[in-house]
Amino acid sequence: MIVVQNHIPVRKEFSDEFEKRFIGSGDRMAKVPGFVRNEILRPKNGEEYIVMTYWEDMESFEKWTSSDHFKKAHSESPPSDMFSGHNRLTVHEIISR
Repeated sequence: MIVVQNHIPVRKEFSDEFEKRFIGSGDRMAKVPGFVRNEILRPKNGEEYIVMTYWEDMESFEKWTSSDHFKKAHSESPPSDMFSGHNRLTVHEIISR
């Protein structure tokens, strides 16, 4: 299993709007092949949210990123001033629980 983390710096004044974008995202992803679950982490200090998606394998994640579902999920771009910097993607393999 892999976990993909999208580190997203969000300006504090846009926190509520950013969070609303993710309400129900796990439900919308439920039928995507290889998707396991997601978690949205709110920063306690600073501005960086972390969107974590869990996948059965890397191939499932890569197929999703080129799918129509992915394009639709990312079609409504938020205002650029919502972000205080660039997002950063990290991928890890889960080796122990």
